[in-house]
Amino acid sequence: MEGTRQNTKAQSTWQVMTSAQEKDTATVDWRGSACNPNKHGGMRAALFVLGLQAFEIMAIAAVGNNLITYVINEMHYSLSKSANIVTNFVGTIFLLALFGGYLSDSFLGSFWTMLIFGFLELSGFILLSIQAHIPQLKPPKCNMLSDASHCIEAKGFKALIFFLALYLVALGSGCVKPNMIAHGADQFNQNNPNQSKKLSTYFNAAYFAFSVGELVALTLLVWVQTHAGMDVGFGVSAAAMAMGLICLVSGTLYYRNKPPQGSILNPIAQVFVAAILKRKQICPSNPQMLHGSENTSNLLHTKRFSFLDKACIKIGHGNDIEESPWRLCTVTQVEQVKILISVIPIFACTIVFNTILAQLQTFSVQQGSAMDTKLTKSFHIPPASLQSIPYIMLILVVPLYDKLFVPFARKMTGQESGISPLQRIGLGLFVATISMISAALMEKKRRDAAVDSGKIVSIFWITPQFLIFGLSEMLTAVGLIEFFYKQSKSLKGMQAFLTAITYCSYSFGFYLSSVLVSLVNKMTSSSNGGWLSNNDLNKDRLDLFYWLLAALSFLNFLNYLFWARWYPFLPKTAEEHEANIP
Repeated sequence: MEGTRQNTKAQSTWQVMTSAQEKDTATVDWRGSACNPNKHGGMRAALFVLGLQAFEIMAIAAVGNNLITYVINEMHYSLSKSANIVTNFVGTIFLLALFGGYLSDSFLGSFWTMLIFGFLELSGFILLSIQAHIPQLKPPKCNMLSDASHCIEAKGFKALIFFLALYLVALGSGCVKPNMIAHGADQFNQNNPNQSKKLSTYFNAAYFAFSVGELVALTLLVWVQTHAGMDVGFGVSAAAMAMGLICLVSGTLYYRNKPPQGSILNPIAQVFVAAILKRKQICPSNPQMLHGSENTSNLLHTKRFSFLDKACIKIGHGNDIEESPWRLCTVTQVEQVKILISVIPIFACTIVFNTILAQLQTFSVQQGSAMDTKLTKSFHIPPASLQSIPYIMLILVVPLYDKLFVPFARKMTGQESGISPLQRIGLGLFVATISMISAALMEKKRRDAAVDSGKIVSIFWITPQFLIFGLSEMLTAVGLIEFFYKQSKSLKGMQAFLTAITYCSYSFGFYLSSVLVSLVNKMTSSSNGGWLSNNDLNKDRLDLFYWLLAALSFLNFLNYLFWARWYPFLPKTAEEHEANIP
């Protein structure tokens, strides 16, 4: 009897492995032929995508992280308006990631989406460089710090050219970003245990490439912007983006490409429509009677969100009766929609985290501008380069995390990535709270020294908040991307779209930052203005705003703990379930 059970299990396991190999044939090479596992995919192919990622983030970070300085000094917008312009720009990039993910999975595929919108992003950088170079496309020069009342804000045609260039960059970058991660991860077959382990390494390598790009942008490119002018700086960003596109095209012969599946939204909409149309029907007590449950390659039925199961109820008793797909859905379709609903709370819990990130690209840069930036007698640290601090640390920490911590934790937990993506996200959210507490304490010290004794503290005092948040971002951002991409094992054909959802968290976080700034100013307004209403940080109360963010961050962490415990395990097919039966 025992031997029979082991033989049955071995047969089931072999069937799952055979099915996995068959599923891998769904990927094609650049000519549309079936992929050769010995030639296509793997880390070699992923390296070309990592090259694009490093150069693209290099280009966009050099623009985004110093944009507030350009908007204030050259376009003559106020501090609060400039902060909102930057956060709206960054938020739009990440919101457009959904559009890029949808286009990729439904119609174009990851490679062509990156290539087309990469050239759009490149054209935006070129137009920004032209706008920054030609005086007629900017307001007359003046000093916003000493003579802000006489400075003319950019309007009309000048503003039109600036925002057109800015949002060409946003459109291109937004559609490229989710596809870089998805296309790189597509080079690894999740159904192959050896390649599945390499997938975790790839996500860490992707963050390493991201950190290298950010570091170069925040040091070399920001130095170029400061000393050679923003027009030259924007031009260098254009050159970096061009190099990224060259990297992408160079790997064409080695890529595993997942063909688009048609509209990914129709099957989702069909479930809701069918469930509503059959809302008065009663679900059978036996789930095996639901449509599609007899197919062992389908996802297993779960009891969560049972109202959606009505979409699987068959009307009539004859097998020859066919119903419209808008009236009858399979169990797999319904289970996929359940997965999408289940990930929404996890996604929502990272929005406040990205609101904190927005502060490091806006107010923290201005905070550094109000401090002593002198490193030596002749060298000053550009405030925008402050954001390079965490990336210097992360370039050292990420390889150590992947080579030392992950193998050690894997032995302890059995998780391929050492700790689960949900655990990694939670740890990152907690560390983000500590970062805001550090920022609040530092701003109180800086402001008190400036107001009470006229002293300007060294810019090095701002280092801890950047270091702590850098560690938080490594944990949260990579954990979130890995979590969402791994859901694509059950949500076939939605790799780029799921990755894009992670970027939407950035978008909502940056938009929430804009709302918070306006709301705080309105609620704290008095005869002296609100906490953030002045262009002078010595008059503003940025420290109180940071304490508010620290409180929101901690409450958000507690909320996350609830939803992380509630989230179900990754669903399995009937084949996989049988293979794991002892």
